[in-house]
Amino acid sequence: MLELASLSKKYRDGSQTVVAVAVERLTVKAGEQVALTGPSGSGKTTLLHLISGLLTPTSGEIKFDNIAVSAMPETWRDAWRAKHVGYVFQKLNLLAGLSVLDNLLVAMSFAGAVPKPDRRSWGKQLLAQVGLADRLNSLPHQLSTGEQQRVAIARAVANKPRLILADEPTASLDQANANKAMALLQQLAQESGSILLVATHDREIMSLLPRIIPLRQPEGQVTSYAADDCLA
Repeated sequence: MLELASLSKKYRDGSQTVVAVAVERLTVKAGEQVALTGPSGSGKTTLLHLISGLLTPTSGEIKFDNIAVSAMPETWRDAWRAKHVGYVFQKLNLLAGLSVLDNLLVAMSFAGAVPKPDRRSWGKQLLAQVGLADRLNSLPHQLSTGEQQRVAIARAVANKPRLILADEPTASLDQANANKAMALLQQLAQESGSILLVATHDREIMSLLPRIIPLRQPEGQVTSYAADDCLA
């Protein structure tokens, strides 16, 4: 279970304080699949960074399975994230000097969730599921942006994480590949009982997820709605 309480992230901008995220209370149960929505600047990416431990909150608490992630030292958060979190970054962050398959193998080596003898076959299986079985040895710059995005999705789920965070994971994909990528994310989350939290402004992607949480400017307060209510 993911629990946020009195969470805020503030920045100084000259003489002013900017509130990037303010969440009074939010609970996401194990196995839930959620769309995090809102206009540009509403704090979606910042909130994902806070949940993953990449950023430290200004105030409040983040707990995952009763572990206070927000209270951990940074090095502990790094180790916790490698083991428990799969992250599809908006900027992808693929390792430029490594092949597509090696990008997945490096991610698996950090967490140790997949036994070493099984890693190569598991990586190939994931890449086949996102339509890249014939690009295993390609470098990221040899792929289209959409293909790179599919590699990033496969890498995020390679360690079978209990918390999957995806920041606009289908932004560079055509609809067919977007649906395939979302199906993979949802399938693996369901199989492992993981939380899937997807930041998106794509209404079709929202319609695939049973719960929608909109972030609104300027306060960034969170309210949970049924999917049908948000898409009406």
